Amino acid sequence: MGELPNASLPAQTYARLAGGLLLITMVAGFFGELYVPGQIMVSGDAAATARNLAGSNFLFRAGFAVYLVEAVCDVALSLIFYVLLKPVSRDLALLAAFFGLVSTSLFGVAELFYFAASLFIDGSVKAFSHDQLDAFALLSLKLYDVGGGIFMVFYGIASILRGFLIYRSGYLPRALGVLLALAGMGFVIRNFALVLAPAWASDLFLAPMSLAVLSMAVWFLAKGVDSAKWGARG
Repeated sequence: MGELPNASLPAQTYARLAGGLLLITMVAGFFGELYVPGQIMVSGDAAATARNLAGSNFLFRAGFAVYLVEAVCDVALSLIFYVLLKPVSRDLALLAAFFGLVSTSLFGVAELFYFAASLFIDGSVKAFSHDQLDAFALLSLKLYDVGGGIFMVFYGIASILRGFLIYRSGYLPRALGVLLALAGMGFVIRNFALVLAPAWASDLFLAPMSLAVLSMAVWFLAKGVDSAKWGARG
């Protein structure tokens, strides 16, 4: 027997799950990737960074814990978007899922450098001077910051593919697809700018993604998908 067009859960259930998980990733991403590092890192001042890290150790660890929540949501969203978008093109939906999973994995490597910074100031490393350990902690956080930026292309491509599939779906608003695809392009452009022309790697390239994710979250929670059209395309 061939695969049934509908998955084990109704399309609207997947849509509602997507909306909730997208909201969680937005809040978790802001807290773990922007707010907490902003409270800890002092550019060019290793001693101040180390003091902040030591004085806000729980906040620092909470930032990492929240990232883990975000990563779990991203993995689940890879499956959910695949299920919602495979009626348009199974191959492209699967490719988008692969790019999404690779993106989450690579950012996880960057987060390893984030967490490693705490090892240099907790007294477990004895072979270096206090100033050297402070410098290592700041370097580790900078490697996290760079690592989170130089692999944005994977998340960007996943977003472009999903945006294209949403645009072509007929059961989701075309405007959401256009917005998500443009946001993905912003990630790709910033990634290559960061590698090839760092002076042009503005954070403004990332702004459309926040709007795209928020718009999708609200739509999925409030409206979901047109189940009849989704089933017909399956």
